[in-house]
Amino acid sequence: MRTALVLLFLLALAALPGALLPQRELNASETASYIEEHGWWGRLLDRLQFFDVYSSVWFSAIYLLLMVSLVGCLLPRTTEYLRAMRAGPVLTPRNLARLPHHVRAETDATPEEVLATARKRLRGWRTVEREEADGVRSLSAERGYLREAGNLVFHFGMLGLIVAFALGAMYSYEGQVIVHADGQEFCNSGTFNYDSFDPGLRVDGTRLSPFCVRVNDFDATYTGVGQPIAYEADIQYQSGADLESGTWRPYHLEVNEPLRTAGDRVYLLGHGYAPTFTVTYPDGDVRTKTIQWRPSDETTMLSQGATKFDPPGVTDSERRREQQLAITGLFAPTAAFHGDILTSTHPGLNDPAVAVDVMRGELAVEAGRSQSIFGIDQSMVEAGRLERVARENLRVGEEITLADGTRISFDGVDQWASLQVSHDPTQVWVLGFAVAMFVGLGASLAVKRRRFWVRVTPAAPDDDDLRRTVVELGGLARTDQAGYGEEFTVIAGDLLHREPEGGKAR
Repeated sequence: MRTALVLLFLLALAALPGALLPQRELNASETASYIEEHGWWGRLLDRLQFFDVYSSVWFSAIYLLLMVSLVGCLLPRTTEYLRAMRAGPVLTPRNLARLPHHVRAETDATPEEVLATARKRLRGWRTVEREEADGVRSLSAERGYLREAGNLVFHFGMLGLIVAFALGAMYSYEGQVIVHADGQEFCNSGTFNYDSFDPGLRVDGTRLSPFCVRVNDFDATYTGVGQPIAYEADIQYQSGADLESGTWRPYHLEVNEPLRTAGDRVYLLGHGYAPTFTVTYPDGDVRTKTIQWRPSDETTMLSQGATKFDPPGVTDSERRREQQLAITGLFAPTAAFHGDILTSTHPGLNDPAVAVDVMRGELAVEAGRSQSIFGIDQSMVEAGRLERVARENLRVGEEITLADGTRISFDGVDQWASLQVSHDPTQVWVLGFAVAMFVGLGASLAVKRRRFWVRVTPAAPDDDDLRRTVVELGGLARTDQAGYGEEFTVIAGDLLHREPEGGKAR
């Protein structure tokens, strides 16, 4: 136990760097900036894994040693408990008067009658009767074995919880995806369908739980000052045999009320807006796109993004790269203008407008490197290969005409829902072990381990006293004495059929 306490202290101490220093898993860019700002000290901390605390060798060693210590603590305690359960209650002490609770009295009843009454009163206690010298007989009773059982259940539940969490980290996965609320679908068929995916150590993304979700509608409810009250999405889903039959089942998805299907949970995280732009080229070709824009201000849902277009009918790759278009800027669901500056006053879709920059040139979408859908490659702007050709504020139905006759119109707005898919095959085990911990803790706190002894001494054969039998009662609470004095007094009164005489409970 001392070893476990020392390891718990070391675990808490080792977790401090994880709270005080940026962690690479949570924010890689901030971690890199910290290392660069602190020079040799930052590089030393990096080599010592202080920016990957919870996956570091030294942190892993501490909690593995803690598990070994926990197992090493539980095994002997379990063996000792089983041995105590097989053994009977302990012998009656020679001097009961030294116990915290003691009563001595004389009674007209015979020793057999006293012991029969004791056996009946102590039903539910573990009892053993013994013969002592000179015809003296005693009864040892003990109760509260569930206290230690509850203690063991609590600690085994804790051990099981740790193991379940470890297995969950190996075989669970979590992914986020944005789905437009206009009937678009998402299928859990591979990691390529996700916008971000966080797999467990043993998950390669090839055996995900098969199911599909279709988002038909989304509704957000706000207060008058723009505080969100509820996010709700009307969805349909299919899994199992429904995938083969094509059957879609309806579900009303809300925050903290996930859809549970195929062993996975689908959560509604939030929402955003996707403006629709139509580009009409001088030759009459028309291209329309609706792309999600990312909220930059969650309180008013002022969003930013980029909608990108390739020129139609251009087969020459060099010319196509020179004629690409990007509509970038801000979107406000409830627009307000301060001069030419667009802002939003409410997150609800009351008066949508956009402030856009139209960029023409090479977007570098074919450069072979990753690029955010919410922005453009700034290196192309700095190199002069992507230039701004127009800037305008637009409401729904308004348009811009470029110098070459290209017309860009703002046609409307769709909503998108942000979904999170969580898979954890150990969640039932985690729940079971957590319940076991609470049950065990409750038993260890509520149950009291206590002992009760009865010693009956018959009167001598030549004793003319009518009170022929001497009864001694003793009690001891093994863990704490709170509340046992009252229980002992009640039991003693029941056994003697009167208030104790010739002695007192102490």
